[in-house]
Parts: sequence; C-alpha cells; structure tokens
Amino acid sequence: MSIKLRLTIMNFLQFFVWGAWLITIANYWFGTKQWDGTQFGAIFATMGFASLFMPTIIGIIADRWINAEKLYLVLHLLYAAVLFYLPQINDPSAFFYAMLLAMCFYMPTLALSNSIAYTVLTQGKYDLVKAFPPIRVWGTVGFIAAMWIVNLTGSKATGMQFYIAGAAAVGLGLFSFTIPKCPPRNIKNENSSLIRTLGLEAFKLFSNYKMALFFIFSMLLGAALQLTNAYGDVFLDEFKFFPKYANSFVIKYSTIIMSISQISETLFILAIPFFLKRFGIKKVMLISMFAWVLRFGLFAYGDPSSGLWMIILSCIVYGMAFDFFNISGSLFVETSTNSQIRSSAQGLFMMMTNGFGAVFGSLASGWIIDKYYTKSYNNLHDLAIRLETTPDNPRLLNWLTKRKINFQNGIFDHDILLKDWHHIWLVFSVYTLIVAILFAILFKHKHDKNVPLNAK
Repeated sequence: MSIKLRLTIMNFLQFFVWGAWLITIANYWFGTKQWDGTQFGAIFATMGFASLFMPTIIGIIADRWINAEKLYLVLHLLYAAVLFYLPQINDPSAFFYAMLLAMCFYMPTLALSNSIAYTVLTQGKYDLVKAFPPIRVWGTVGFIAAMWIVNLTGSKATGMQFYIAGAAAVGLGLFSFTIPKCPPRNIKNENSSLIRTLGLEAFKLFSNYKMALFFIFSMLLGAALQLTNAYGDVFLDEFKFFPKYANSFVIKYSTIIMSISQISETLFILAIPFFLKRFGIKKVMLISMFAWVLRFGLFAYGDPSSGLWMIILSCIVYGMAFDFFNISGSLFVETSTNSQIRSSAQGLFMMMTNGFGAVFGSLASGWIIDKYYTKSYNNLHDLAIRLETTPDNPRLLNWLTKRKINFQNGIFDHDILLKDWHHIWLVFSVYTLIVAILFAILFKHKHDKNVPLNAK
C-alpha cells in the first residue's frame, strides 16, 4: 500500500469518527435527552477546554520522546472507549465530564494527524503544498460519509451515533500500525536551554509579531467555526416548529443538507495550492473571513421554502470559509517553522483555534443566545404569531400534544422557549465582519508568488 493511500485512509477515518456525532449531538441533547440549552454550550466548550493544553502537550511529547504514530494509536483507542460509554449516561453533568475526557483524547489527534502526514510526505520528498490537500480532502469525505450514515440510519438523535464513531475509532487505532514511523527529533545538546529540553520552543513563535497576530486571529476565527458546528443542524431542525415547514425535506434530512458544507470543502481543499501561490496567506485568510460573513448572513435570511437557495449557498460558502482558514493556516504554520518543532507548532495552532477559540465561541454564544435571543411563550396566541400560523392550526395543536404541553383557555402549563435564529446569525455575521476588517488592517504579510510556500 502506497504512502499516499495510507495517509488518505487515515484522514478519512480521522474525520469520520468526529463527523458521526459533531453535527447531530444537538439533536440528541435537546430532542432525546431534553437537557438544558445553557449546559449544551458547555458540551461544545469541552473541545476548547481540551484543546487548551492537550494538543500542545501531545505535540511536545511527539517532538521529544515518543513516536507520533504510536501516540496517535493510543489516543484513538482511548477516545473509542469513552464514546462507547456516552450513551449510558443519563445525567448532563456526568455527560459533560465524559465528553471532556473524550475530547482530551481526540482533539490532539487533529494536529497529530497533520504532523504525521507532513513528516511522512517530507520523508518521501513530496511537495507539501501540492501533496497534502488531495490527501486531506478525504478527511472531509469521511466526515460527509459519517453524517449521511447517521442521518439515513435514523441515528442522529440517538446514542447510536456514538457507537458508530467508536467502532470507526477502534478501526483507525488498529490501522495506525500501518503508518510509517515518525520518530521524535530529540536532539541532545549539553548547552540546550530548559525551554528546549522541555519542548516548549514552539511558544517562542509568539515573540514574532506576524506569527503572534496570526495565532490571535486564528483564535477569533476558531470561535466562528464552533458557532456553525454547534448550532447549524439544530437551526434547520427547529423549522419543524413552523407548521408550514413541518413536512419539508430540509426538516427530515437536515444533516444531509448540512453535509453540503463538507461536500463543498472537497472542492475548495483542492483549490488551496493555487490560491496560496497566487494570493498568499493574508488574502486567502481574508477570503475565508468574508466567506464566514456570508455563511452566517445567508443563514439569517434562509428558510426551507423560498429561502432554500440561501441555505444551500451558505453551505457551499462554508467550504471556502473552513478550508481557507483551517487547512491553509496549518500549511502556513508548517512552512513557517522548522521540523524540530513540527508537532508542537501544529499543537499550538490547534490550541488557539480549537482551544481558546472554541471556549470563547461556545461560552459567549451560549450566553448571548440564552440572554438576548431566546424568547418564552406562555399562551397559544403569541406562539401562533411567532410560528406564522393560526391558534387552531391542527399541526400546531398536534405539535403541542406530542410534546405533552397542556393548555387551558390558550394558556400553557409551562413556557415554551424558541430561539430567534434570524438575529442570532446576523450577530455572528457582524462579528466575523469586524474580525476581517481588523485582520486586513493589522496583519502585515508581503507575498511573492515566485517564492514557493515551502521555502523557509
């Protein structure tokens, strides 16, 4: 089996084991378990909390002491074990801690998989900018495959999504035995500083103005990524509350609609080498940021009927928003650092995006949505107006009955909470627009398209 094929399979499974639950966990949380919305923000923040330290620590270990592929194997088997346990949990607090443990095992593998691919491709004397994107695109295919399997098997609101992810994680762990060795670059030197001895040299990148600014804006964009992952599928699913959309294809197959985003990724990943060579990292990042503005803005005005084209276009735009930030950013870090800190530098990038960025995005968005954009309804008249229907609409009354909501003289026995998605997405769109403007002003980078990105 060729090196490229092995890395392709590795990337496919790397994102399959994430995509099987990442987009649909909100349906499991709100629909099946009916747990509190504020606590759900904390669940998505577990990815951020884990990424604050685990990718960097694992990256340092891989750079200094243990083969990267061996760490990769162990982490995926431990991740699988926790996934198998998650469906047994019936307490949201216990679920939070279990998910945090799962993320401590999984999140480092995102950076580690990049590091392994860069190491193996470098050993094989491949051009990273040309060779890596076609391999990484299969990670997106794996994510799409997982989403479709979960949706079409009726698992998107059940614990089966975690079993599917866990089984694939075991398979990936075992497949790791076929990955070429990626030994640590533990260069012994009697005059080495304590920072170098402990493998903390990657943190010196913050002393470089351009790299420090790049990491800061990576954090801010990382927040935007968490917003779309956390709320995208549940946003589409909540259109079922509107009687006129109740039988829409979008409602039944919301996860498949969302997978258009990942399908779009496969195209834009392959375009990365051209865009990086032609425009350079600053313009590519700016394209990503303005794509995020469109992503959220189109969601704000889309619906499953006349506005379906906006939802689909938003999903297409996502491919550019995600890839031009995440994949290009990873390549920029790789080609701006030396091989001795390859894994720890990738871990640092992951810490800023999926660590600080995820924590900031998850907690801030959860608080803002609950405080300003969630409205309670205690009577049938106001709810009917909100759902653009009449109080005696059979579909609305059936919806209330199914949810065991009792009412007398039009007054509910408990309040119904609905989110104002239109204004939520507009706020997110304005946020990314501000980030884009600041990045354009502050980040200084002169691009020479005649100099290969690989040149250190």
